[in-house]
Amino acid sequence: MNQIPLLQFKSLAEALVSLFGNSVAIKQTDRVAGGDINRSYAVTLNTGDKIFMKANAKENFGFFKAEASGLFALAMTGTLATPKILCAGTDDGQEVGYSFLLMEFIKSAAPVSDYWKIIGRELAALHQADASKFVARDAFGFFEDNFIGARPQDNSPAATWLEFFRDKRLAPQFKAADANFSSADRSRITKLLDHLDDFLIEPKAPSLLHGDLWSGNVMAGPDGKAMLIDPAAYVGYAEADLAMTELFGGFPPDFYQAYREANPLEPGYEKRRDLYNLYQLLNHLNLFGQSYLGAVLSVVEEYVG
Repeated sequence: MNQIPLLQFKSLAEALVSLFGNSVAIKQTDRVAGGDINRSYAVTLNTGDKIFMKANAKENFGFFKAEASGLFALAMTGTLATPKILCAGTDDGQEVGYSFLLMEFIKSAAPVSDYWKIIGRELAALHQADASKFVARDAFGFFEDNFIGARPQDNSPAATWLEFFRDKRLAPQFKAADANFSSADRSRITKLLDHLDDFLIEPKAPSLLHGDLWSGNVMAGPDGKAMLIDPAAYVGYAEADLAMTELFGGFPPDFYQAYREANPLEPGYEKRRDLYNLYQLLNHLNLFGQSYLGAVLSVVEEYVG
């Protein structure tokens, strides 16, 4: 997989005509709350259709291309639900240019009674699916770079999970956050990176990951079953996805029970979990500032003292 089937247009008007016909017009636009990177809207058309639009500065079109790539990749596995991508593009606008991503509008229904069990089983199926088509070569990475939140995420391939997680995940984040650390902190960080093989293991097989799997990126679809949104997808170790579900409050116990029944974990996961989440904490430190510094240093100390 070296490209995605993403329709791209040079204006929003051109995109709407292509999708809905020459007589299409926007009847109503409503701002949708949520997210701190893009502006989101529910767009009602005179055709009776309703679509979901994300917008950002014109130069940030890469955010939408990356999001579309991740959603297409997840959908290709046939394991879990994701919103349908309609198209993307840029528009010079009347006053200022912008980029946009158009998707199906999801009318969320009340979750079914076994909502969390279903997503647990479906996530396990995703992690067990063949991921080889999503990485250019070797075993870990993705066919293109993308973003984790607003920060770029390097997905250039690596032959081992240890190499990928050290060189493409932890090391760049530590480098970006360097001004926050004391000389003693830097010594412990170097020790951690140099001895990562004391803590991590290689998976039996690489998995396609959502990459940013917290509760805010899971929603109930029109059938009441879970859908995944806003991925930061790459091919890695399934444990990293599962670990992030535990970072900000965790998912309900039914989710973990269903996941483990479908995809049993290797012994020692609990000892590796905080190390996977160190990447996410570092990213939050680099995005949102020193309120995350204590959590980062606590994890470093947990592993190297």
